Amino acid sequence: MRGDRVEIVIDAGDTTRSYEITATRAGRRVDVSIGRGVVVVAEVTRSGTPVRTARFMSSRVLALVEHPVAEAPLAQDAATPPPPPQATPS
Repeated sequence: MRGDRVEIVIDAGDTTRSYEITATRAGRRVDVSIGRGVVVVAEVTRSGTPVRTARFMSSRVLALVEHPVAEAPLAQDAATPPPPPQATPS
């Protein structure tokens, strides 16, 4: 979904480097696959064609964080008012 992003932090010897892959257009998503010592992060179209791909050695990856885009509330959730706040006894 547009706006999904994956942040990858790797060990680059004496420092760390951070990379970010983002789904840039509507209908695209970010796929993560891990296998055989390699982490592959790819921006993929609806049909499954990779647009951008990033590959990292899994031994160098320090963190891999997926940030899904927040979905809009459903119409029925927006129509229901939230419950009133309750007073706490002192």
